[in-house]
Amino acid sequence: FTNLCLAETKEAEQEMLNSWQRLGISCDWDWIYRTIDKTAIKTSQFSFIELYKQNRAYRKEAPSIWCPECATAIAQVELEDKETSSSFNDIQFMIEGGEKITIATTRPELLAACVAIIAHPDDQRYKKFIGKKATVPIFNLQVPILADKRAQPEKGTGIVMCCTFGDQTDMEWWKAYNLPLRIVITTDGKLTAKGYEGLRIKEARKKIIEDLQRLGLLKKQIEIKHIVNVHERCGTPIEFIVSKQWYIRYLDLKDKFLKLGEELKWYPEHMKNRYDNWVKGLQWDWSISRQRYFGVPFPVWYCNKCDEVNLAEKQDLPIDPLTSKPKKPCKCGSTEFTPEKDIMDTWATSSLTPQIALKWVEDEEFFKKMYPMSLRPQAHDIISFWLFNTLVKGYFHHKQLPWKNAMISGWALDAKGKKMSKSKGNVIEPQEMITKYSADALRFWASSTKLGEDLWFAEKEFVTGNRTITKLWNASRFVSVHFDNYDKRKSAAPTLLDRWIKTKLNKVIKICTESIEQYEYIHLRLDTEKFFWQILCDNYLEFIKDRLYNPDNYDEDEVQAAKNTLYEALLASLKLFAPIMPHITEEIYQHLFKEKEGIKSIHLSKWPKYNEKEVDEEAEKVGDVIVEMVAMVRKYKSQKQVSQKAPLESLTIDVEAPLVDKLK
Repeated sequence: FTNLCLAETKEAEQEMLNSWQRLGISCDWDWIYRTIDKTAIKTSQFSFIELYKQNRAYRKEAPSIWCPECATAIAQVELEDKETSSSFNDIQFMIEGGEKITIATTRPELLAACVAIIAHPDDQRYKKFIGKKATVPIFNLQVPILADKRAQPEKGTGIVMCCTFGDQTDMEWWKAYNLPLRIVITTDGKLTAKGYEGLRIKEARKKIIEDLQRLGLLKKQIEIKHIVNVHERCGTPIEFIVSKQWYIRYLDLKDKFLKLGEELKWYPEHMKNRYDNWVKGLQWDWSISRQRYFGVPFPVWYCNKCDEVNLAEKQDLPIDPLTSKPKKPCKCGSTEFTPEKDIMDTWATSSLTPQIALKWVEDEEFFKKMYPMSLRPQAHDIISFWLFNTLVKGYFHHKQLPWKNAMISGWALDAKGKKMSKSKGNVIEPQEMITKYSADALRFWASSTKLGEDLWFAEKEFVTGNRTITKLWNASRFVSVHFDNYDKRKSAAPTLLDRWIKTKLNKVIKICTESIEQYEYIHLRLDTEKFFWQILCDNYLEFIKDRLYNPDNYDEDEVQAAKNTLYEALLASLKLFAPIMPHITEEIYQHLFKEKEGIKSIHLSKWPKYNEKEVDEEAEKVGDVIVEMVAMVRKYKSQKQVSQKAPLESLTIDVEAPLVDKLK
């Protein structure tokens, strides 16, 4: 089974690599990490041993969050809230002395696990029953009636069963009042209660309700919809099962983790609220053991004589305790051991991705130079999974944040705003979109939302992306015609319209630089688009065409200035577009700019730099008037159905007095 899993991961890995490379993701493909190879296993096992020695990793038998479908313990972070249809069942209990009370519950299958009845101490309806015994229907169990302020008088009938275990509060009551333990649900979700043995939870619930009705003990049933905790992997409602599990102790450090969250730079800032809410809501230590077969094994054996935990030696990592034995006897002298069969939760390893990628256990000097990393890019749905757990491991092992910045993106949703799922049949495959449009068009679509917000699938964005790609290519072809003998080293004083676009260009460079420094790629794209389409193509290219096509009608400096300005504006536009559309920008750069720039790739060139000296507010104001004037003339000719090339006999322009001479 493990070999099949490994084969599947290798196949999936190659598919992912092909997809990422086709998308144009920029990274060192010779320096990739995996979360299931020898380095990852060694790192994860090394981390566990370190945490065990810090008294952070511990094993205990206790109620744990359990998925009966997957038959494994899970962590709090793996829970999802799901609205489900159910019923409030009003069940009659007998009180010693012959009186009766009614308890409303959505889980009658836990009657056999009832160990107490709880009411609020100030609830006048039940004060007289506190201290008495109640009889659990069907199972005839005698249980005490207790008072506790955690009971909610306004919920149901105001008095509740304490069962082992229905929820977190049950566990708190069980521990606080030293109540007995009655286990009625097995690890695979079946009942053990007499008369209901082997029935699955829903089957047992149905049969117990039928039996209560037959006995006249079901007084009322109300259909409801309520929120239940389910396992995010399979959607099954979770149970609380007593079992031995490995945990990482961190509830005592919630305040420290909140402080570390303050030190981290969040993009966007409001995503920190999700982190804070998660940390504040933690109720369990981190459960890291899973009852599965494929994963990272614990480097642990248990002494058959004294049950002492025996750890592997660090120099022997990675190790599989199922196929190896400790090299020395236990402290008690025994040489008989039982290996740990459980494996680590995937997040126990994924939380070490900075350490794995930077070879923490293999090259300490290199790790010290590179750690912490600068950025963690990820989606918002795994802040509580990946980001928080990585931060926890970073603090435990290195007493610092694992990265300085966190860039949190949203989800890609279908055209109706629904999460994509193979079971729903609404998955849009990226490779299909790349084949139909292009990788750059897909990236163009992906950049069409604010950082942190979910992105709906909109095919029109792919079309717009391809239009922009085509426009870039056509504009570059036009420029190339006039650049055969162009020497960018030859300077020339720019004209007013040259200064106009230089001003616009420097302003957009400044805005785009600020946007990309905040990881706001949508503003980078939108502002670059506006400059390229409206300023450069729709206007400046039209303004200078005559200088380029009829150079003999102009001074040599005027022609050179047009070429210099056009070269600068187009190259800067390509560089601003490059993070969004790396393929078309690189292609144009190779044909048009590589030789003149002397740098082999646009992606290795310097980012455009804002030059305040080239900002001419007066030239911009005059240029804007000219643009507006030209737009009005074009509109007038279109309305009159006159050729755009037809000359006008006269044109009256109403402008501010200081601009008159400039326009002349």
